[in-house]
Amino acid sequence: MNRLNDKAEEIRRSIFKMICDGGGGHIPASLSIVEILVALYYEVLNVTPETIGEPGRDRFILSKGHACVTLYAVLADLGFFDKSALDTFGRRGSILGGHPDMLKIPGVEASTGALGHGLPFGAGIALAGKMDNRDFKVFVVMGDGECQEGSVWEAAMFAAQHRLDNLCVIIDYNRLQAMDELDEIVSVSPLADKWRAFGWQVKEADGHNIKELIDVLSALPFQPQRPSMIIANTIKGKGVSFMENKPIWHYRMPNGQEMRVACNELGIDPE
Repeated sequence: MNRLNDKAEEIRRSIFKMICDGGGGHIPASLSIVEILVALYYEVLNVTPETIGEPGRDRFILSKGHACVTLYAVLADLGFFDKSALDTFGRRGSILGGHPDMLKIPGVEASTGALGHGLPFGAGIALAGKMDNRDFKVFVVMGDGECQEGSVWEAAMFAAQHRLDNLCVIIDYNRLQAMDELDEIVSVSPLADKWRAFGWQVKEADGHNIKELIDVLSALPFQPQRPSMIIANTIKGKGVSFMENKPIWHYRMPNGQEMRVACNELGIDPE
């Protein structure tokens, strides 16, 4: 497990460097999901650069597409595309933009960014897998503020209706959205009870504990013929003290002093 914890710290450094060098991006939202993606890609998902075109592969959809730099860092580290592309993030002509593009980036299964689209897309793929008698799984990572979108609940009903036990949603439950705390805008509480009422089997986990995440993911499906939901309790901006749990940092770049503090906390040589 030390190997995966070290990998998570490496990914955090890559995220921060990528966004700062690229001139903009969603740093806290990306830091929030690091352990979730490390648990999935390094231990759970049945997909590799060699099998990305095979129909039996597992699918991962990052519905909160504004956190794409985390996905970019992981995919590059695993060899889906060359790591040198990370240095081009946000620049003219780069394949790596502010939201993931499935037509340009190897390993990206869905072009996302408009919130509320990832789960409907994933539910459709899961249903197609059932119809084709394939045993792959579909994983969707969503934001908690995203659960304010009506399309999410339409897809939730659809998945339960069609008994999609090959579908797993992980909610990045950091309790913040772009402008403020969820409860100050539109509360989604009680979140677990809502999903259970829609026919899902729900478990909670510490979203920054890789072992706990892997243990929960290894129990899928939580109940036959029911879609699975993991509510991952996280901290937005995890790893950078002055960004943690601060809505103002949703899309903001650090100044010189803040940059030095963040680099020190993440173990980056400020050069």
